[in-house]
Amino acid sequence: MTADLAMMPAYELVKLYKARKASPVEATKAALARIDAFNPQLNAFQHLDPDAALRAARAAEKRWKKGGKRLSDIDGVPITIKDMVLTKGMPTRMGSLATDPDGPWTVDAPVAQRLREAGTVLLGKTTSPEYGWKGVTDSALFGATHNPWKIGRTSGGSSGGGVAAEAVGMGNLAIGTDGAGSVRIPCSFTGLFGLKPTHGRVPLWPASAQGTLSHIGPMTRTVRDAAMMMNVIARYDARDPYARPDDEENFLKGLDKGVKGLRIAYSPTLGFVEKDKIDRDVAAAVDAAVKVFKTLGARVIEDSPDLTGLDPRRILNAHWQSNVALLVKNYSEEKRALMDPGLLKAAEVGANLGQEAVVSAISQRQHLAVIMNQFLAKYDLLLTPTMPMTAFAVNENAAWGGDGVDIGWTPFTLTFNLTRQPAATIPCGLDREGMPIGLQIVGAHARDALVMRAAAAYERVRPIPAPPMAHQI
Repeated sequence: MTADLAMMPAYELVKLYKARKASPVEATKAALARIDAFNPQLNAFQHLDPDAALRAARAAEKRWKKGGKRLSDIDGVPITIKDMVLTKGMPTRMGSLATDPDGPWTVDAPVAQRLREAGTVLLGKTTSPEYGWKGVTDSALFGATHNPWKIGRTSGGSSGGGVAAEAVGMGNLAIGTDGAGSVRIPCSFTGLFGLKPTHGRVPLWPASAQGTLSHIGPMTRTVRDAAMMMNVIARYDARDPYARPDDEENFLKGLDKGVKGLRIAYSPTLGFVEKDKIDRDVAAAVDAAVKVFKTLGARVIEDSPDLTGLDPRRILNAHWQSNVALLVKNYSEEKRALMDPGLLKAAEVGANLGQEAVVSAISQRQHLAVIMNQFLAKYDLLLTPTMPMTAFAVNENAAWGGDGVDIGWTPFTLTFNLTRQPAATIPCGLDREGMPIGLQIVGAHARDALVMRAAAAYERVRPIPAPPMAHQI
């Protein structure tokens, strides 16, 4: 039973708590045992605090034993939080040697605060590349994080530590951040469900270097677990100027309604991605997943938005490179010498973009958002591939031998950071080497619950598999 608790969905785990057939202490010990077994191979954590986790688990256990006194539906569930999220009492290093190893870390970011208030058991902080600058996870500070489906492959990024942990039961839930796909890229590469919520739906503070490109959301082994997490973290916080003060939605409501009668667009290229850049196994798996939605009663129409010549890759590059230029400028020459050369190169490119290029990108982003709003006014949802490829080797900055300065290798994800719409990924198959493939499900603004409802419908007929490594204990 103990080993099973670590891989159990949170919604099933809390049922056992309620029935007194398992306890938060047992679940936490199971997660810690898996950390001992798998973290040396995967390198998913930048900080662990087993003693604090067990103290929190014992407190949660007392609440469950009292009956009706629990703090939330995920009270007592072991969880991990990405290094980029400020967490009281735990180091937040941003994956960077340039940050102060002594903190102080005296305040919780909104998500960390909500999860603490909900009674979750925080196991530790997971790895990220320096300031989340690339879609893979390695840094001079913490080293490279590996993919649980195949050691030697990247787990994706920048939330790569969280997915590596989640996939093999080193925690039953995980939090990631997403500025160009950093929740969806690693979830696609490691076969998990991940949601980039509507911008502002989950409050984000301190402000990210990537400004309004940045989102924060759940990474889970089931869609229902993500909905349970959203019920905790998608709540107003005055520290985020874009937070929604009237948002009290129950994301579990209607989760099982299915997709019958929904009008869904399917865009294999999103209107701008070159077909020869999409791996044939990815294209085939996504096409097969789309057919599943048809069998579930949705009306699926192949259609792509008319982007009027706009290329989201160019728009996002201008945003993120100029943002990084400002970030790096705040560091002394001595501190910059400690930073990732790729990050410094991106900052240099951003510093030389010029005012016209940056302002033009801002205007184009607004135009793109209007186009996507109008497109999703015609449909309930949009389906695309999540990534054009599957996980490649660790210690590469990008796919296809890229240096990471051009983030265009993840075109399907970055588009919806620009438009701020909810977008999720769910695994839809494996490639010829046995590596996971992701299907992206996109909704109109604030239709996060509908996105998860569609993902849940797909999951019921195509359950999310665990990597073979997860069974080696």
